[in-house]
Amino acid sequence: MKKKTVILGFVGTTLDSGNGSARWEKWRPTVAMAQHEDLVIDRFELLYNGRYGTLVQQVAQDIASIAPETTVTQHKLHIRDPWDFGDVYSALFDFARSYPFDPDREEYWVHITTGTHVVQICLFLMTEARYFPGCLLQTSPPRRHAPNSPGNYTLIDLDLSRYDQIAQRFATAQQEGVAFLKSGIATRNPQFNLMIDEIEHVAVRSRAPMLLMGPTGAGKSFLARRVFELKKARHQLKGAFVEINCATLHGDGAGSTLFGHIRGAFTGAASDRPGLLRTAHKGLLFLDEIGELGLDEQAMLLKAVEEKRFLPMGGDHEVQSDFQLIAGTNRDLAAEVAAGRFREDLYARINLWTYALPGLSERPEDIEPNLDYLLRQFSAEHGDAVRFNKEAREQFMAFAASPDARWSGNFRDLSAAVTRMATLAEAGRITTAVASAEIARLQRQWRTLAPAVGLAGGAGGPGGGGIALDDVIGAEAAAQLDLFDRVQLEAVLAVCRQSKTMSDAGRKLYAVSRAGKAKPNDADRLRKYLARFGLDWEQLS
Repeated sequence: MKKKTVILGFVGTTLDSGNGSARWEKWRPTVAMAQHEDLVIDRFELLYNGRYGTLVQQVAQDIASIAPETTVTQHKLHIRDPWDFGDVYSALFDFARSYPFDPDREEYWVHITTGTHVVQICLFLMTEARYFPGCLLQTSPPRRHAPNSPGNYTLIDLDLSRYDQIAQRFATAQQEGVAFLKSGIATRNPQFNLMIDEIEHVAVRSRAPMLLMGPTGAGKSFLARRVFELKKARHQLKGAFVEINCATLHGDGAGSTLFGHIRGAFTGAASDRPGLLRTAHKGLLFLDEIGELGLDEQAMLLKAVEEKRFLPMGGDHEVQSDFQLIAGTNRDLAAEVAAGRFREDLYARINLWTYALPGLSERPEDIEPNLDYLLRQFSAEHGDAVRFNKEAREQFMAFAASPDARWSGNFRDLSAAVTRMATLAEAGRITTAVASAEIARLQRQWRTLAPAVGLAGGAGGPGGGGIALDDVIGAEAAAQLDLFDRVQLEAVLAVCRQSKTMSDAGRKLYAVSRAGKAKPNDADRLRKYLARFGLDWEQLS
């Protein structure tokens, strides 16, 4: 069944006016719509300000005289000032909320030729937001050589998905935004790419806080800055990018750095200080390692995020700052909340858009594109092109993607490795000798920095690292162990619980001795060790 056509629009106090028979010689946009012979209008909804009832009556009578099949309904709106955005929008909003729209049976055309510019803008916005579920109607007068013509009309459907060319441009802009967030690095990890797609979508559509989780060197700070630059390019932020690592904040200095202070607030406060939150006004504040903040600072930050105002240290009057927050952490904040070290209400506030950035070892397919990006970056900064020999590239990539490469510092490790190799490259060529030396250097570095897991003591007794052996092998069996065996087993169990697979745990535990074996079988070695104590991997995991 064909839908009925319904036109909604303001009666134009100037364009639709006219007296006597002379009014038919002038083009009146609202009346002209009823003069189109090939157009059947089921209903006119005439909106008007309360002071122009007489004009509306005249327009309604004229429509009835030339289109008796068309129903004309008049709607008096109370608008104090038709040039005031708030007045107009409120009146139209109330009308839209009360009007019985029936889009399944009726097609709505929203006329935007008449009315003040403010009225036209409000009609456009409310149609785009689907408060008026229809399309826009734009009319124009006839050409001079056709004085009796009702003029022309054009329908504009704001459903952009129907316009292939516009939709394609939006898709292109979205792809450009994603590429911008990744600095043009053609990453190949599917999960990471999906995450960046969503971050781009959220970044340009939301001002809500964002939480970036991940290990040190995973790129949290880099990504936060790219989000800022993307929003800045879209004219969504006017202020600066302000970054602070909360692990560097202690005592009175924490509150002063973030929220500012007034002179004399504490010993050493010789002058007023605005603080980083005010510096970030209209910009973006990146609080890295937010889990390191004290509980008092967390409470003040929550108020600042929710209300955009806070008290400087030692101040009696609140100040304001409208900033967007991105927080970073390598801690499990949910566990910190459970332990009472992080406020539950602040966690709930910043946990709306949470993204876990994987470490480099979890994205082995992305090592090569990042390697190329870092080489290009080095070349641009130093003015000399640097490249790998084919054999050197294959050698380094084979190591970089192997289980032997720990990448404990993630992209910082990779960046440092590229910088060293590029610096040592003769005539801009990284040879197998340079690559071999760098591989050996990384292996030494990782062995030196390898954590002595479980050797610092903990809840499980000497060297416990938090492992309670009584709960794992039973109190009686644990009591029969020498201290040496107990410490060793606790350390092994700690590594197992931090690893995703038995092979992963084995590689960590036998990182040195496996290098001397032609066919290392780390998982089998670990399985046999656990079996000595009646344990298996499934039981631990």
